[in-house]
Amino acid sequence: MNAMKLASIITGIVLVLYAIFALIQLWVMVVSWSTFIKISITATVIVVATLGLAMLYREYIEEKSMKEDKYLD
Repeated sequence: MNAMKLASIITGIVLVLYAIFALIQLWVMVVSWSTFIKISITATVIVVATLGLAMLYREYIEEKSMKEDKYLD
């Protein structure tokens, strides 16, 4: 499976689950607000790290491909 596709799936799942949780938290207090902030920060870190790693991996693969095709020295 393509790295960007996998990262998109993981990011989408995290964002949808977080959105559902945030709406539930808004209407019915499920956890304390300090815990909610921690969950929000965790979700943000997971999304940024997943997309960042996928982009780094894609750049590595593209550079490797260009070297194999003799576009780069």
